[in-house]
Amino acid sequence: MRLKSLLKDTAIYGLSSIVGRFLNYLLVPLYTYKIAAESGGYGIVTNLYAYTALLLALLTFGMETTLLRFSNKDGEDPRRVFGTSLKLVGGVCLVFLCLVFGFLGPISGAMGYAAHPEYIGCMALIVALDATQAIMFAKLRLEHKPVRFMLLKFAFIIPNVLLNLFIFLGMPALFSSVPVLQDVYVRFDYGVGLIFFANLICTSLVMLGFIPQMREASVRFDVALAKRLLSYTWPLLLLSLVGILNQVADKILFPFLMPGEEGRVQLGIYGACVKIAMIIALLTQAFRYAYEPIVFNDSRSKDSPETLADGMKYFIIFTLLAFLAVVVYMPLLRHFIQPSYWAGLGVVPVVMMAEVFMGVYFNLSFWYKLSDQTWWGAVMSATGALVMIAVNVLFVPRIGYWACAWGGFAGYGTSMLLSFFIGRRRFPVPYDTKAICLFTLLAAAIFVAVSLPEWCGGELTPAVQMGGGTILLAGYSALAWKEIKKS
Repeated sequence: MRLKSLLKDTAIYGLSSIVGRFLNYLLVPLYTYKIAAESGGYGIVTNLYAYTALLLALLTFGMETTLLRFSNKDGEDPRRVFGTSLKLVGGVCLVFLCLVFGFLGPISGAMGYAAHPEYIGCMALIVALDATQAIMFAKLRLEHKPVRFMLLKFAFIIPNVLLNLFIFLGMPALFSSVPVLQDVYVRFDYGVGLIFFANLICTSLVMLGFIPQMREASVRFDVALAKRLLSYTWPLLLLSLVGILNQVADKILFPFLMPGEEGRVQLGIYGACVKIAMIIALLTQAFRYAYEPIVFNDSRSKDSPETLADGMKYFIIFTLLAFLAVVVYMPLLRHFIQPSYWAGLGVVPVVMMAEVFMGVYFNLSFWYKLSDQTWWGAVMSATGALVMIAVNVLFVPRIGYWACAWGGFAGYGTSMLLSFFIGRRRFPVPYDTKAICLFTLLAAAIFVAVSLPEWCGGELTPAVQMGGGTILLAGYSALAWKEIKKS
């Protein structure tokens, strides 16, 4: 396995993902401290960005993975593959925008935003631009250009952070001297709606950095190639849709299952607390950006199964370490959000473990991608999504946002187990189950040791929890380092 290459690219992609997301996450305390939990304003942000994530999966329809796969296939021209892929996605985005703006009023009303159709139009433009950029970001990954990838990510993140700081800190300071700013601020739900306009401005700026890639896409549209791409990618579309449903369906369904102001308040609390759990998603994304091109490039090598086995082991070791770090340092991390949102912190370990399941499922997914049996992914992800939706529909009216957390846990867990048991018969991979089980049991023991006092009705002081937890994390890290050195 090209471990050095994987670690190097993961570090750079991780810098753009983790540092970039961290800068974006600095907006979460800004939002929660400036948008009161009882106002439900953060529920609007959580709800609309959930729709955006779902639509992004629909508009890219698995074409990122398809581009990576076909660019490494014998007999295919990578430049023509890229140009045809980009034109397919761009055409779908254009149709999408025409439909949204043609029926903006009815769509806004059905989503519960009849008073603010501009929010829906703005988000439609954002998701169309993001879908187009996703293909061009995939090309940078294919060409192993992580530095350019990182710079373009920061070209969105930094201006977006600055604009949000202006909205919630700069604008209120100017109300007395520029009264029109106060009118704008109040008109858009006390700054909440302006978040979406800031996003649109920054997403548009990033397109300027992709001018070289757009020039490369000027090759003739290849109809025969397009048919082959669509034949491969349609199961990935289903896979992407049901996969993202596992992540956002709870946030989309919540206002319908618990309507009214109470539902919006609970959704805002859940959305804020889930942000703390997203460290696992960040690691998974950074790992995926670096790992996926390596796996596809090595797909013709006899060492491919060993590459998959090593990748799975390292992923589980490091994500469990991140899981434990969040649990141990929760007394510090909880200040990331305003205290009125702390009521939902109990869901954080459940959501993090659901994200671990999702990451393992991603690592298991290569057996059907490399064997061109992508329809299996659609079946397994759909099953997981149905489980998650069923848990939400049955239990959200009874236990609120806790049902969202356990729904994700059950949904990802189902998909992960199905992929493991089906995959080991159709594409055997020599996973190091002994090491994986050892580190899983060790992480479970540390989690219980840190959480047991609270479960028993007591509570460790922050100093004791973080001090004792640090010692346990050091022991885990030492064993992890020893395992890495064996490779």
